[in-house]
Amino acid sequence: MGKHVLVIEDEPNIVAAITFILRRDGWQVSSHASGSDAMQVIRDAAPDLLILDVMLPGRSGYDILRELRGDPATADLPVLMLTAKGQSRDRQMAEAFGASRFMSKPFSNTEVLASVRELVDT
Repeated sequence: MGKHVLVIEDEPNIVAAITFILRRDGWQVSSHASGSDAMQVIRDAAPDLLILDVMLPGRSGYDILRELRGDPATADLPVLMLTAKGQSRDRQMAEAFGASRFMSKPFSNTEVLASVRELVDT
C-alpha cells in the first residue's frame, strides 16, 4: 500500500475526485468531513500528508493548521490547503499559519497529483 493521504473536506464531490486521483496513483486515502474533531482524526490516522479545506463545519482549516504547527508531533506534517476563495488574503493566511502548499478550487487533477508527489518525497 502507498503512502497515506488524509483529506479533510466537507464537499463529497471534491473528496471523491481527490480520492480517485490519488488511489489511481497508488496512494492510500482516507477522509473526514468535520473540523470540530479533525485534530483527533489527524492524530489517529498519522498521515504522510494532509489535504485540508479552509472552510469546514465546526472549525476552520486555519485554526486546525495553527494547532498542527504548534504540536511537535504534527509540526512537520505536509499540509496542502484547499479553498474556494482564491484571494491573496487567503493565501497569505495559509502561508502565515504554515501551510506547505495552497490550492484554489477548482483545481486540476494534474495539479493535485503533482503537489502531493512533491510534498511527500516518494
